[in-house]
Amino acid sequence: MLALVKAGVPPRRPGPPSGSPAAEVAGDAMSFRPRPGLCWVRTSQIDLAGTTAVVTGAGRGFGRAVAVALRAAGATVVGVSRSVSDLTEVGSLLGDGFVPVEADATDAAVATEVLERHRPRTLVLNAGATPWMGSLREQTWQSFSRNWEVDTQQAFHWSRTALRVPLAAGSTVVTMSSGAALRGSPLSGGYAGAKATVRFITAYAGQESQEAGLGIRFVAVLPQLTPETALGQAGMRAYAKQQGVDLADFVEARRPVLTPEQVGQAVVRLSTSPDHPDPAYLLTAKGLQEVP
Repeated sequence: MLALVKAGVPPRRPGPPSGSPAAEVAGDAMSFRPRPGLCWVRTSQIDLAGTTAVVTGAGRGFGRAVAVALRAAGATVVGVSRSVSDLTEVGSLLGDGFVPVEADATDAAVATEVLERHRPRTLVLNAGATPWMGSLREQTWQSFSRNWEVDTQQAFHWSRTALRVPLAAGSTVVTMSSGAALRGSPLSGGYAGAKATVRFITAYAGQESQEAGLGIRFVAVLPQLTPETALGQAGMRAYAKQQGVDLADFVEARRPVLTPEQVGQAVVRLSTSPDHPDPAYLLTAKGLQEVP
């Protein structure tokens, strides 16, 4: 159960199912955080057993790890990916509890079809492109805008559709932003800006859910750069080269590094636990942290 409560005050007993699960709240126009003294909280631990989860970009990296973690928590996982071979590999890991969907997550029609058909309790928007690494003077608009066309577009379509279907009250939508959204990433074109906009879209959707009394929680996760994914390896390689240091030394200076398994566990925690009510979290090897 989700409720919007004053900080430090026990939540009231939930009202009838037909009532709004949330009090009206106005988000701050700049930070898009709930009004001081108000926050989303779960009034009880949620059991994912027997529920359905949809994960975009489920074929590899963070998406695959999230699919594995959600399946381990008892959910049937619908995985969306453009790669049949990646989906086959995930299916071999998860068995009958995995439903592969070969599709382009940036297609609005795919978002509508999947959400209307499967009505997930948990939706994880992880699909994204590996940015072309290079300085601004080396970028073209096509390379610079790649993550806007993939990461941001899929977050827009799926978040919008989750509100319009809508998903059931008590559902959670987790979007994958990036730590780069806070600090920038000068060698990855428009990646940081695209991921910052993913976070904004998540906040906008959460605010609209509250205003409409839909009871759908939207939360953004901002993972730190890690060599444990192909995207992270490309980024670290580029920055190590820029700084004139060996890649191994560059990585070693940043240990401990975030693992895909930790990302999967964090998504399950956000989908089930009453301990993390904020609209966005930084995720490092030390776990979920408040966004500075």
